[in-house]
Amino acid sequence: MRWDALFGDMEAQLASERLLGLESEISERARVEMAGIDVSDRLRGAIGRKIDVTLRSGTQLSGTLSHVGSESLVLDEGRHQWLVPVTSALSYQGLGRQAQAGQSTASQRLGLASALRMLARDRAELVVHLLESAREERMMRGVIDRVGKDHFDLAVMLPGEVRRSGNIVSVATIPFRALAALRSLRGEDL
Repeated sequence: MRWDALFGDMEAQLASERLLGLESEISERARVEMAGIDVSDRLRGAIGRKIDVTLRSGTQLSGTLSHVGSESLVLDEGRHQWLVPVTSALSYQGLGRQAQAGQSTASQRLGLASALRMLARDRAELVVHLLESAREERMMRGVIDRVGKDHFDLAVMLPGEVRRSGNIVSVATIPFRALAALRSLRGEDL
């Protein structure tokens, strides 16, 4: 009888070690898999969810994540949309744990400059939020005229004015690195 108990105990210990080994292997595989996921994958996994984005300027944005590009994301906030360069984001809240694999090669080539060119083509009136210093932000209102490799020209206008040469207050050249976010106006004031 003692032999049966001894062998039973040994079998239980062996089964326990196998289970621990399996759990350890699963944990290690999960860590390796997580190490290959970048923030863009996490953002794509959160499309359709309401998230909060804190910009380097300290500004907090909230909205439903509707698009993730290679260099920017779009948040829907009521009747407005935000175009946020990923380089201006300090943190994200509400992403969840899901991730979606990378984009196609064609989508990866469409960066911030491509999105800005589309806005220039549509003559969309925007509020441009600029990074100034650690906690300050400056806003400009206008229409994007031209987009270069690393900058764009904004025709600055008074609120409610239509983009015509006589309505332009000034033209500001804005480097991409100074851009915190763009907000669509859709015919409304700030």
